[in-house]
Amino acid sequence: MAARKGSAEWKGDLKGGGGTVTVGDGVWSADYSFASRFEEGAGTNPEELIAAAHAACLAMALSNALAEAGTPPDSVKVSAGVQLRRVDDAPTIAQIDLEVVGSVPGIDEAAFVAAAEGAKQGCPVSRALAGVPEINLSARLA
Repeated sequence: MAARKGSAEWKGDLKGGGGTVTVGDGVWSADYSFASRFEEGAGTNPEELIAAAHAACLAMALSNALAEAGTPPDSVKVSAGVQLRRVDDAPTIAQIDLEVVGSVPGIDEAAFVAAAEGAKQGCPVSRALAGVPEINLSARLA
């Protein structure tokens, strides 16, 4: 499998500096700062990028699992929220909340929730984030 890339450059000190983060070979780029990460400033932050990656991975994994089970989805929407908390006096990703909404003909709610739980456990980003103490999943049919 191909190696995927991202890059970032930071200039200045933590609170007064700023940076740019780039996905792939320039597919997407955005500014980030202390304010965009720890306050409500403009720009992105690593936690938003993790949330987007987790949402994308879970949507693909669940769509695949549903199709393999004979109930291909019309759509699967996933939103993810990543929360930083102070743990051992350091900012730490301590919680991720995943919300999944699917439009899947021929499946009931219980089977959809079970498939979403399975996909959450198996998607590569979930596996990479296994050290996060709390990953919550809410799944429902549209």
